[in-house]
Amino acid sequence: MSTQSPAAPETTGPATARRPVNRQRVLRRYLPPQHGAWAMLLLPYLVGVAVVGPGWLQLPLLGAWLAGYLLSYYVFQAVKSRRPRRYLAQLRLYALVAAPLALAVVVVRPAVLWYAPAFAALLAVNAGYAWRRRERALLNDLASVVQSCLLIFVVATVAGVSPERVVPAFVVLLLYLTGTVCYVKTMIRERGSTSYRRLSIGFHLAALVVVTLLDVGLAPIFLVLLVRAWLLPGRALRPAPVGMIEIVCSVLVLGTLVLVS
Repeated sequence: MSTQSPAAPETTGPATARRPVNRQRVLRRYLPPQHGAWAMLLLPYLVGVAVVGPGWLQLPLLGAWLAGYLLSYYVFQAVKSRRPRRYLAQLRLYALVAAPLALAVVVVRPAVLWYAPAFAALLAVNAGYAWRRRERALLNDLASVVQSCLLIFVVATVAGVSPERVVPAFVVLLLYLTGTVCYVKTMIRERGSTSYRRLSIGFHLAALVVVTLLDVGLAPIFLVLLVRAWLLPGRALRPAPVGMIEIVCSVLVLGTLVLVS
């Protein structure tokens, strides 16, 4: 017994410790470290469903949308690195998930194909910036914002609702997400840049005017966004708190849109 007793911790301890490490490696391999992208992906979908109403076809649409994003991320990584073989496992997995879900949506609502040229053009912009390894460029980020906001029209079409019904929500989200791109740059990659700070504040001020003309009920949240863009740049905030603030802002925007819709 004296020889076996110490052996148990030695064999089980390292094995137990390896499991979380292996899981983390798998997650890092198959999930991109783009935490802010999830809000940009989910917010337009949730707003669209809240405006037009839920339906069973919205579920495969959501699956296709998320898997399509993951597929596109690793496509652009392959383009950027010039080594597509490195990402074959991720490309196969997400293509196998996205394709049947997207096909189901198209079969039931073929009208969604009208949006395909717009998405293709915007994805081509992303691919061009990935090839030049400039995926953090402002125009590339804005192309991604427009893609996300276009999903509202897809949600409406899938629900059999006229796209005109979601135009106000599209405009509001386009203003919010564009402003967020400008603001986050002043907090992280363009910290200390006077020109970016002016751009961010000016855009948020213009957005406040536009949404107030659309619906005065939207003014309070966009006033909060303007104050955040005005006061927070220049403060020593790490990326994690910046991300948490944006999660709260996204929830407030979602709640406000649901209330005024």
